[in-house]
Amino acid sequence: MITKNKEAIIFILNNEILESFSEIKRAIYKIVKTDADRVGITVVQLKTLHLISINPNIGLGDLAEKLKLTNSTVSGVIDRLVCQDLVERAVPPENRRAVSIYLTNKGKGILKFFMSNSLLIKKMNQILNMPEEDIKQLLQLHKNLLSILYIEEEK
Repeated sequence: MITKNKEAIIFILNNEILESFSEIKRAIYKIVKTDADRVGITVVQLKTLHLISINPNIGLGDLAEKLKLTNSTVSGVIDRLVCQDLVERAVPPENRRAVSIYLTNKGKGILKFFMSNSLLIKKMNQILNMPEEDIKQLLQLHKNLLSILYIEEEK
């Protein structure tokens, strides 16, 4: 009888842990979506603009890798951003097979507006105001959990 109760408790705790992660992920997504909606673009487009801003003239493959998306998905995102005049593609003269992507002035303006009005940045500043020791402990716990959850590729 004790074994069944112990198993039930472990199951419930595991569910609470998973649900906690899910709730945090949903809360962050809602905040980022609110920010993206304010500037009239999608969450992926906002992330893309931000990555381009910190990686000027980035190539499509590198951008896809940083976004953890496929090249074809990112190509579609870039197509829509080009149509909105937020980014431009350029072929560098030294490598005519490569394509560099950079922000237009309109794209820079949207990012500037985002940075000064971002709900995510306000919330992250609140988190960063937590005691430093709590933040270090949280990051260490995350590191420990990731080492447990990470699945190594079979050789």
